[in-house]
Amino acid sequence: MNEELLDLDDELENGDGSEELFERINMTVDKGQEPLRIDKFLMQRIEGATRNKIQQAIENGHVLVNDKAVKSNYKIKPSDKIIVFSSKNPENNEVLPENIPLSIVYEDDDLMVIDKPAGMVVHPGCGNYSGTLVNGLAYYLAEDKDNLTEPVLTRMGLVHRIDKNTSGLLVIGKNEQTLNLLAKQFADHTVQRRYVALAWGDFEEEEGTITGHVGRHQRFRKIMDVYPEGDYGKEAITHYKVLERFNYVTLIECRLETGRTHQIRVHMQHVGHSLFNDDTYGGNRIVKGTVFAKYKQFVDNCFEIMPRHALHARTLGFVHPTTGKEMHFESPMPEDFSSVIEKWRRYMGWRNGEES
Repeated sequence: MNEELLDLDDELENGDGSEELFERINMTVDKGQEPLRIDKFLMQRIEGATRNKIQQAIENGHVLVNDKAVKSNYKIKPSDKIIVFSSKNPENNEVLPENIPLSIVYEDDDLMVIDKPAGMVVHPGCGNYSGTLVNGLAYYLAEDKDNLTEPVLTRMGLVHRIDKNTSGLLVIGKNEQTLNLLAKQFADHTVQRRYVALAWGDFEEEEGTITGHVGRHQRFRKIMDVYPEGDYGKEAITHYKVLERFNYVTLIECRLETGRTHQIRVHMQHVGHSLFNDDTYGGNRIVKGTVFAKYKQFVDNCFEIMPRHALHARTLGFVHPTTGKEMHFESPMPEDFSSVIEKWRRYMGWRNGEES
């Protein structure tokens, strides 16, 4: 069984990951299985899992048998179909509320959609215990904002997250039921997520799909790498299409079928198209282009305008867990990203004029 199931510690430093925080695990009970409490059964099947974590998952509705939530004393039967939603949210949900400006795109009693700026960490972690999106949400949702000097239990839940230096849209569940139903949509890959990225190089095809398991780099533990299917890591699928070509770099749209840590960034590096100014995956240097000094100066100017990797979570779509209504949100391109794109357009226009 997947040894990472219910492992709440599988995060990169500072919570810097772009991934779903719930994973769907399926299993079918063998025909010869004797009746057994489901918590004991899962402890036997899941390496390293504790009874406390399993029972907590059951209480939160993250364990379904034949598509229905069950209690810990449910006794499994042969051919039962079990689904477990594995949560990787931090166990300690106490955070210090901080008055941090938030760009709230949508809010109702059940959920919020936030447009996160680049540079903001999503949740507290090693080295980042303040100034995060979750710190700001804890303050925003507090009823008594005048007496917030101690850490509080957060009342909202993260379903997914995006990297510190990735900008764009996130959905937040404000109660347990909403969180569970949103988590199911992410785990079933029915959520629509589209990113805009600027990648080095000129893509041969107008569109394509990148596959390859994504897992921690086996030597450098703070970054990710791509591995052969079934060898190591988790299945990852990224679909892309070209939006605009600038000869040396290409503006693309990426659609995620799965949500793994650094998925787009590491997939693009894997196929030789590191994201522009991605200092983790080799994009913070000139990868494609000429040897002219003017070109080097131009690229350096772009790096200065956009001192982060060129990735923006532009589109988010899902079904509202309470109303059943299809929700669709789109975030405008941030100023730094749009400024760099415009510089590339002008540069290519100048280059074409020089060559004609």
